[in-house]
Amino acid sequence: MTGFWAKCLFRILVLVALLSGPARASSPEDGARLALVIGNASYGSVPVLDNPVNDARMISQTLEGLGFTVSMAVDLSQIEMKLAIAQFGRDLRAAGADATGLFYYAGHGVQSFGNNYLLPVDVALSDAADLDLMAVEAQSVLRQMASARNRTNLMILDACRNNPFENVPDLNESGLAEMKAPTGTFLAYATAPGGVALDGQGGNSPFTQAVAEQIVVPGQPVEQAFKEVRRAVLALSGGQQTPWDTSSLVSDFMFVQAQQSPVLTAAETEELQLWRSVRSARDPVQLMLFLRGYPEGSFTPEARALLAEVMAEELSGGSSAPETSAVAPEEAETALFKAAQEDGSLAAYEAYLQSYPTGTYAEIVTTEIAALQAGQSTDPIGEGVEAEVATADADPPEEPRHKEVGPVTFASPLVSDLEQISGRSLAEIIHLAPMFPPIEGLPESYWKSQNCSACHQWTRERLCTQANTYLSLNMQRSLSKQHPFGGVLKRSLKSWAAGGCQ
Repeated sequence: MTGFWAKCLFRILVLVALLSGPARASSPEDGARLALVIGNASYGSVPVLDNPVNDARMISQTLEGLGFTVSMAVDLSQIEMKLAIAQFGRDLRAAGADATGLFYYAGHGVQSFGNNYLLPVDVALSDAADLDLMAVEAQSVLRQMASARNRTNLMILDACRNNPFENVPDLNESGLAEMKAPTGTFLAYATAPGGVALDGQGGNSPFTQAVAEQIVVPGQPVEQAFKEVRRAVLALSGGQQTPWDTSSLVSDFMFVQAQQSPVLTAAETEELQLWRSVRSARDPVQLMLFLRGYPEGSFTPEARALLAEVMAEELSGGSSAPETSAVAPEEAETALFKAAQEDGSLAAYEAYLQSYPTGTYAEIVTTEIAALQAGQSTDPIGEGVEAEVATADADPPEEPRHKEVGPVTFASPLVSDLEQISGRSLAEIIHLAPMFPPIEGLPESYWKSQNCSACHQWTRERLCTQANTYLSLNMQRSLSKQHPFGGVLKRSLKSWAAGGCQ
């Protein structure tokens, strides 16, 4: 046996092993998708083509992504092509009536006496009468697919390049002839019957490139997909190449099913509608209320991000924050707290607490919520006061006088007529027990013998942050309200904050 024939035999044996391995012995499921993809480029006696191998690989990868079981082979001889086609027919017959078969070929192809032939890489022809002996008749692929009696078959031929046998008598027709499609078959050609397709200047032919792009579009019937392919190729070729197709399909086929929107429940629909309204308004209070109502909703992450963005705009004086700058978490939290403060409603405070359950102002907000629920109004740092009564003009309760001697520091002793306060520093006072319940009616077990620091989880830094709230003008009225330690603590906190919390 010569080296040439030994090499051919070896390739045949390898191809047979690949196409008829153990994986094909298992029973295929209904609706299986099978594809045979061949790309011939390295011809021996006719012009070599640049792109068929690349085209075959592109189509194979695309089809695999669409659920096809793909057998791909390149640069096949005539015997190898016939073996591969025969194996494809057997696989398709075994797959059942609901299977889909797809055959793709890129390479040289010619027509003779109305028949189309796919050229193997070992083709050598000097007489037109020998064509069916040297090449592979395209109709033989259709016969294999028709024998499976399956629901849908597709043949895609990118084989209409220049005729490599123009000098052979009786074999000078260009392009491919239009074939009759057996029932249930869709045939696609790179160009119109008798026309010539472009091999392409890039890595792929324009036809195959367009096919790969269109068959992955969800919800597009195969007929529509190839209509889009035709439009794309016409545009790419400047009108020189018009892809062609013919169909005898009796059932609908899509490479990718339409992406169906999930059916929403009444509650989900309500959430969606509310979110659209809130998103459009870009109002921080509305966003806080939305987060309160849907703490674990479908749009919660988006709502949090939008709230941070809106707060950044508020903090920057109304101008949009640069897209490249992130909002500092503490700034977003402070802005959210201020917005809740200005709104003053139970819902607004609960929205803050939902976003920052352990935040800097969590103790303030927790007590404010408790007071609002009890029908009272508390001061902003959550220290608890008795309810405001009568009218806004009512005189505040009288408190013992408080004397400040020099700047207030965290460790300096305070001077007050209140025995429990006088001589003690802020550092000491926050560990004292309240003189009366911070909220009227609160059982003694909840406040008696307790200390502020245990309740509020104060640290020096957190107390400083809260003390600074007394420096704003809209907080002045709270300084005169009764407090479990009188007004001493509040005024001392203000002085401490004014001095930089030293």
